[in-house]
Amino acid sequence: MVRYSEKEKAIIDVAYKAFIRSVGNVMDAEQIGYIEKAYKLALEKYDGRKTLSGGLYILSLIEMANIAANEIGLRSKTVVGIFLHRIIHETDVTLDYIKEHFGDRIALIVEGYDKITNIQIGRVSFQSEQFRRLYLSLIEDIRVVLIKIIHRLYDVRHREDVEPKAFKNYLKEVKYLCIPIVHRLGLYEIKKELEEKVMIYEYPDEFEDIKNKIMVSSTEQERLMENFLAPIRKALEEEHIDNYIKWRTKSIPSIYEKMKTNNLPFEQIFDIFAVRIIIKNSKPSEEKTDCWRVYSIVTNIYQPNPKRLRDWITSPKVSGYESLHTTVQADKNWIEVQIRTERMDDIAERGSAAHWQYKGKNKKQTTDEWLNQVREILESPQYGVLDERLSNSYKSDKIYVFTPNGDLKQLPVGATVLDFAFDIHTQVGSRCSGANVNGKLQPIRYELNSGDKVEILTNKKQVPKSDWLNVVTTDKAKSRIKRYLKDQEMKEAELGSALFYRRLKNWKITYTDKLLTEILKEYNLSSGIEFYHQIATEKIDIIRLKDFILSLDDNKVIKEEKSEDESVKDKDVKVGEVRIGNNLCDLAFKMAKCCTPIHGDDVVGFISINGGVTIHRRDCSNVRALKKNYPYRIIDVRWSDEPEKVSEIAINIIANNELGLLGAISNVIKELNINILSANFEAKENRSVGNLVMQVSDTNLLNDLLNKLSSLDSVIEVKRVK
Repeated sequence: MVRYSEKEKAIIDVAYKAFIRSVGNVMDAEQIGYIEKAYKLALEKYDGRKTLSGGLYILSLIEMANIAANEIGLRSKTVVGIFLHRIIHETDVTLDYIKEHFGDRIALIVEGYDKITNIQIGRVSFQSEQFRRLYLSLIEDIRVVLIKIIHRLYDVRHREDVEPKAFKNYLKEVKYLCIPIVHRLGLYEIKKELEEKVMIYEYPDEFEDIKNKIMVSSTEQERLMENFLAPIRKALEEEHIDNYIKWRTKSIPSIYEKMKTNNLPFEQIFDIFAVRIIIKNSKPSEEKTDCWRVYSIVTNIYQPNPKRLRDWITSPKVSGYESLHTTVQADKNWIEVQIRTERMDDIAERGSAAHWQYKGKNKKQTTDEWLNQVREILESPQYGVLDERLSNSYKSDKIYVFTPNGDLKQLPVGATVLDFAFDIHTQVGSRCSGANVNGKLQPIRYELNSGDKVEILTNKKQVPKSDWLNVVTTDKAKSRIKRYLKDQEMKEAELGSALFYRRLKNWKITYTDKLLTEILKEYNLSSGIEFYHQIATEKIDIIRLKDFILSLDDNKVIKEEKSEDESVKDKDVKVGEVRIGNNLCDLAFKMAKCCTPIHGDDVVGFISINGGVTIHRRDCSNVRALKKNYPYRIIDVRWSDEPEKVSEIAINIIANNELGLLGAISNVIKELNINILSANFEAKENRSVGNLVMQVSDTNLLNDLLNKLSSLDSVIEVKRVK
C-alpha cells in the first residue's frame, strides 16, 4: 500500500497547522478538536493518494477547508464536512461509521453530497430550472451546497487536477449553479473569480485581449483615477470624514458583457472603473447619515447619472449587502462610486457569512441560524431578481425523478411508482406491475424520492383496478384510471342490459320506463347504466329482482299481450327526435357538433362517459375512430316519424361570377321557405365562392335545396359542408 513519505508528512503537517492557526481566533478548542478528528480520518484513509497532477490529495482538502473558513467564514461542521465529503464514496468508511463517530448532522452532509454527486444527468440540461430544483430538493443540510461550491472553486483554480471531460461538466455546474448561488449569497469576490475562470476556458482569446488592453492602459488609468480622486479626498478631509479609498478596474467578464450588450469595442466602454469610499469609525446609528454625506460631497464635485443610483443602505440585499452606489461623469469617463462603512465593506468582501457573524457579535446568532437564512435565500422566490429561482415551494411539494433514458420528470411529493407510470403514458400506467427503482424491484405503491431512477415494469395481462385510485396522487393518473373503469362499466352494462331484457322476455314481462324507475328506487341506484352494470357483475340477485317485479301492481307493470303492431312500436322508445332500443331510454341525447346531423341523416349513437348519448352521422370521420376504440359504446338509433324542430346546416357554393347570381340563389331559398342565418360570398378571379348557414327541418328539404341550386346556370358546384 502506498504511504506518505516523511517529506510529504512534513509538508502536510505544516499546511494543516497553518490552517488551524488561521482559525484559532474564531473557533474554540472543542471545535478544533472536532476538525482534527475528521482530518486524521481523512489523512489515514487517503494515505499516499495523489491528485491527477501528482499533488497530495489531503493538501487539496486542507485548501478547501481554508476556503470555507477564511474566504467564506464557515465553521467547524462545514470544515469537517469538507474533510469527509467524498470518504464514503472513495474509501471503505461507511455512513454508519460517520454517524457513530461524527454525529447525525455530518452523516447527513456526507450523504447529501453523495446524492448530488451521483445524480444521473442524462439528457437534463444544467441550466434547466428543473435541474436546479432537483439539486436543492435532494439536500437536507445547506452546507452540502456550500461544500459543492468550494470544491468547484478549487477545481477551477487547479484545472490540472481534473479530467478534461469531467472539467467540461464542472464548468457547466459553475456557470449555471455555483455562480447564481454565490451571487445570491453576496460572495462577490468568489463570484468574480468563478466568472473569470469560466471566461478563460470559454473565451480565452477575448479574455487575453481585454486583459492586455487593461495592462497597456494601466499608467493612464492611474493618472486618470488620481485626478478623479484628488478633489474628493480634499473635500472629505475638509468635512473631517475619516475614510480610505480603493479603486479597481471592473472584472474582465463584466467588461466583455458590456462590449457584447452594447456592441462596442473596448475603447468605447467608459464605465470600467469602480471606486470604493469606505468610512472609518462610523457609529451604527450614524452609518446611513455618513454615507449620504459622502454621496452629497461626490455629487457636488461630479455630475451623477440619476438612473444609476442604487440605495442598498435603506433596503439592504437579502445577502446582507449594504452600500450606496452612484455613477458620475469625469470628463468623458463614467466612473462608478460605491460608498459604505467598514462594517458594510466587511460584508461586501466576505458575503453573507460575514453579515451573520457580525450580527452574532451583538445578538449571538448561531451558525445554524445563519445556515437557515442561507437556505431561505436560496429557496425563496421573493428573494433576489435572478432568473435562476430556487423556490422553497418546489422543495416542499415536488420531487424530481429520472427515466432510464435520463429524462427528468416532476411529480408531487408522495407520488408512487404508479403515478410515474401514468405520467409516462396511459398504456404504460394501465399495464404497470411494479418498477425497478435504483436497481431494486418495488411495487406499484412504492413512494418515490427525488433523484430516483425508475424503470417501469409492465404486464400485458395487467389492467387498472378500482383500488388503484387509493395508490395514485396525481390528477392525471386518477383521471386515466377512472376513464378506464367507466369504459369497463359501460361495456359490462351492455352485457347486463342484454341479460336483463332476455329475462324479462322469459318472464313474459313488458318493459316500461315506470318499471325501471321502480327498480332504481328499490335498489337505491342513480341510473339505468348502474343497474345494468350490477346485473352483469351479479351484484343484484336475479330471483329477488323477479320477485320484486312480480310484486308490483298491474298499474306499474303491463302484462297484457299486445298486438304485433304495438310490439313493433315498443321495441323502440322515442326520446326527442330520435328512437332507440328501449333498454337505454333513460339516457340524455344531444347532436354532435362535428357533423351536425339533421332529421333523415343515417345516424348512430355514442354513449358518453357521463351516461348521455351523442348522435353522429354514420359517415362522420369521428365515428370511425369511436368504433375502433369504443365499439361497445356505439348504439343504433333512428329518427322519429316527424321532425320536431329545425336544424342548423352549412352549404358551400362555387359559381361563375355573373350578374344576378345572388338574386337567383336568394329566390331558390325563399321559394323553399328556408331561413338564412348567415351568408358570405367572396369573388376569386371570375368565380364566386359562397358559404351559407341556414335552418332546415330534414334531409328531404336539404336535398331539395341542393338540387334546385345545382340547376342554376351560374352554379358550378354546391355541397353540404357539415
